[in-house]
Amino acid sequence: MQAELNADLASTLATMVAEPHLLNLGSGTGGKGHAGVKEFYATRLIGQFFPPDVEFIPISRTVDGERLVDEMVIRFTHTETIGHLLPGVAPTGRRVEMALVVIVGVSDGKVAYEHIYWDQAGLLAQLGLLDPAGLPIASDTAAQLLAFTGKV
Repeated sequence: MQAELNADLASTLATMVAEPHLLNLGSGTGGKGHAGVKEFYATRLIGQFFPPDVEFIPISRTVDGERLVDEMVIRFTHTETIGHLLPGVAPTGRRVEMALVVIVGVSDGKVAYEHIYWDQAGLLAQLGLLDPAGLPIASDTAAQLLAFTGKV
């Protein structure tokens, strides 16, 4: 993640197996194989990871020999394009708080895959891009998670 935050494509790819995959389940973005992951990072992630005011609030971490699972809340102001999270969506200037789960598969000490889950409907509702009226959408689940876990 540090290489991603530093916008260093070569160092990011060096942490991965020869044929990794990455899938952002909320937006459907990602890549398969070295070329697909490299393309994804180069066009949708490196340099547009998150706006400068992003906060990562850890909730839980589970690690074994094959996998790392991080549960967190992310807060940021949508002031920049975020191609992996909101492809094709212009900055709205709105503040966002969202729960996220990242599952990283590990093989021989390198990243084999990343599966990243979040509530896209709740995110779009917070940004004013989806009217939740009459829909089973909650835009305050991250706040609930923080309150339930005592991380407020």
